[in-house]
Amino acid sequence: MKFPPIHHYATTVVLAFTPVISVMFGVFLVLSSCSYTLKIRDGRTAFERKQFAIAIPMLQKEQAHAKTRRERGQLAYLLGDAYRHNGQDEKALEWFSVAYDNNYGTEALRSKAFALKKLERYAAAREAFKQLGIEIGSPYEYRKEITACVVAEGWLKEADGNGWTVEPAPFNSPQNDFAPALFPDGRVVFTSDRALGGGKEKYPWTGNKYMDIMIVEQDGVSPQLFDNQINTNGNEGVPCFNKTGTELFFSRAVSAYKGDDAFNKIYQVQREEEGVVWSPAEPLPFQKEKINYLHPALSSDGATLYFACNDPEGWGGYDLYAMQRNNKSDLGWDAPKALSRNINSPGNELFPTIDADTLYFASDGLPGMGGLDIFRTNKVDRNAWAPPLNLKAPVNSGADDFSFLVMPNTGKPVGKAPGSLIRSGFFTTNRLMEGVRGGDDICRFEQRVPLPKPAVVDTAPTKPPVYKMVLEGYVLEKIRADPADPNSSVLGRKPLSGAGVQVEFGGQKRIFSTKDDGFFTLELAENTDYGFNASRQGYLSNTAKFSTKGIARVTAVPVQTFEVEIVLDQIYRNQEILLENIYYDYDRWDIRPDAMPTLNRLAEVLRSNPTVRIQLGSHTDCRGNDGYNLTLSQQRAQSAVNYLIAQGIDPVRLSAIGYGETQPIALCACARCTETEHQANRRTTFKIQE
Repeated sequence: MKFPPIHHYATTVVLAFTPVISVMFGVFLVLSSCSYTLKIRDGRTAFERKQFAIAIPMLQKEQAHAKTRRERGQLAYLLGDAYRHNGQDEKALEWFSVAYDNNYGTEALRSKAFALKKLERYAAAREAFKQLGIEIGSPYEYRKEITACVVAEGWLKEADGNGWTVEPAPFNSPQNDFAPALFPDGRVVFTSDRALGGGKEKYPWTGNKYMDIMIVEQDGVSPQLFDNQINTNGNEGVPCFNKTGTELFFSRAVSAYKGDDAFNKIYQVQREEEGVVWSPAEPLPFQKEKINYLHPALSSDGATLYFACNDPEGWGGYDLYAMQRNNKSDLGWDAPKALSRNINSPGNELFPTIDADTLYFASDGLPGMGGLDIFRTNKVDRNAWAPPLNLKAPVNSGADDFSFLVMPNTGKPVGKAPGSLIRSGFFTTNRLMEGVRGGDDICRFEQRVPLPKPAVVDTAPTKPPVYKMVLEGYVLEKIRADPADPNSSVLGRKPLSGAGVQVEFGGQKRIFSTKDDGFFTLELAENTDYGFNASRQGYLSNTAKFSTKGIARVTAVPVQTFEVEIVLDQIYRNQEILLENIYYDYDRWDIRPDAMPTLNRLAEVLRSNPTVRIQLGSHTDCRGNDGYNLTLSQQRAQSAVNYLIAQGIDPVRLSAIGYGETQPIALCACARCTETEHQANRRTTFKIQE
C-alpha cells in the first residue's frame, strides 16, 4: 500500500471549517485510474498527473540541475513523495531528508518522521516528531505519534514466542500482489499488476501493468488470469465470493465525467452453479459519483456485504460500511450503514474480511505500528461490535499490513497443547523481509498455541467489572504558515483556551469551558447520539458529532476511551477564502455532485454561525473573452448561492460576485500558463463580510 501517512491515534473525530483537501491514496488502495491527456514535459507535471513512475527520473535530473537551494528542496520533496506513493519508503526517506536539509520546512520533516516510523526506526521517528512539535509550536499535534512509537517498540520485543509465524507465499512476483481471497475449490484469488496481466499499456502511476484478478493453488508458483470477462484493460481487484463461487464482487475504476479521474465502484457478477460464463458486471446500488467504493467482503451466509468507502458524510477518511441483502427490495439491498464509532476512526479503515463472526480489517487511524495495521473485532449482539484488537507483530509491522484471510477450519478441534494450530491463512504486506520480491507481497501466517508463560499469582479479590465509556474532547485552532493569510498552509493545530462547548444528548445539555489545554471530558451513555458545538469570540463556531450506538460492553475492556477534536477557524473579515473541490464543467455553471460536499460543509458552518454574512466569488482563468468570462463567473457564483439557499440558508446572508479573469493568483503570461496555474486561477471563494 502506498499512500500518505494520515494518523490520528486513538479514536478521534476531527472537525475543521475549511474543507480538508482529500489526499489521493496509492493505486493499490483505491484502484483509481486517471486521465492522461496532458502532455508531460517535466517532472512536476508528471507528479501532478499521478504518473509517479514517469516523474521520478525526470525529477532526479531536474533536482540535480536546480540552481537554488529552495528549488533543490522543493524537487527533493516531490521525489520523496513520488517514491512514497510507489511504496519505496527507504528512497522516500532519503529524499525527504534532502528536502529538509534544503530548508523545505516542516512538511519535509513531517514526511521524514512518518517514513522513519514505517521503516520501524522508532527511536529516530520519536525524535523527529518531537522536533516537529517544537518547530510548529505545538507539542500537542504529534503526542500520539510519539506514544505509538514507544508502544510499537514494545510489541516488536514481545513478538518472539507469541505463537505467530509469517513467511512469503510462493506465488509472489517482483510487482504488486495483494488482497488474497479464497475460491470455493481451495485456490487463492488475488490482485496483481505483474506482467501476466492483460493489455499492452503500463499504468503511469507505477510503471507496471494495470491490475487484474488472478488465481493460483495455495502452494503454486504460477498464477493464471482469473477470467477475461472480468479483467479489462483498466484496474480491477479485491474480489470476494459466495460459498458456491457463483457470485463475485470486485472493484473497478470508472469515470463519472468525461476526462475526469476514475473512481472505484463495487461490481457484482453471477453465473450458474456449473457455469463458466459470468453475467455482465453491474454496479451495486446506492453508490454515489466521485466517491470510492472498494474492498467488498461477503458474510458467510451471503446476507451482508461489507466494504470501505470515503463518503464525506462518514466519520472521516475511509470508513467500513455494511449493506444487508433484501430480496423484497427492488434494488435487492438495503441502504448501507456505517459500522460503529469504535471501529471507524477519522483515519482510514479498509480491506474488511470475514471469518465466521469475526471481522478483520486494516486501519491507520487506530493505534498501530506505522502504516496500515490489521485489527479484529466481533459482533457481541446483532448491532454491537467489540473494541478492535491490534494483531501486533509479527503480523503487523511498521509498513502497510492488510487483507487478512483466514483459511476454513478443517473440522479438527483446536488443541490446547503448545504448538497446536489455532488458525492459518494469508495477508498482504509491503514490509522489507527475507524472501519478498518487491512492492506488495502476500504472506502465509500460522498462529499456534505458544509456550505457557510463568504464572502470576494475583491475591487481589476479583471485583465485577465497572463498564464505562469516556469521551476526551479538545478544542483546537490551526497553526498557519502566515497567521494573517487564511489560505496559507496549515502547519498543525494547537489547543484553544477560553472556548465554550455545548453538548446535547438524549434531551439534555451540558456546558464546558476550556482552559489552556483546550480539554473537556464527559462520561458517555450507551446507545446515544451526541452533538457538540464549540465557540469562541473571534472564531467561527464549529460542530462535531459522536455516537455510542453499536459499541458493545466487553469484559476484557470494561473502560473504553474515545476522543473528539473540534477545530475552530479564526474569522478573517473581507479576505477571500478558497473553497476546495468546487469544479464546473467546461462552459457550464451548474453545481456538480462532487462540489456538493464542500458547499454542504459551508452551509453547516453558516447554520452554526447565524449572524455571519458571506459573499461567494468565482474566478475564471485567462482563456476566453473578457466579457464572457465575467458573465460566466457571475453565473457560477450565483449557482453556489442558490445551492446554499436550497440548503435553508437565508438569502439575506448571501451575495454573489463574478470576477472573471481580473484577479489571477497565478501570475503568468496566458499562453505560457501551465494547466496547474490555470486551475489555480479557476477558483471559488467566499468572504466573511462586516
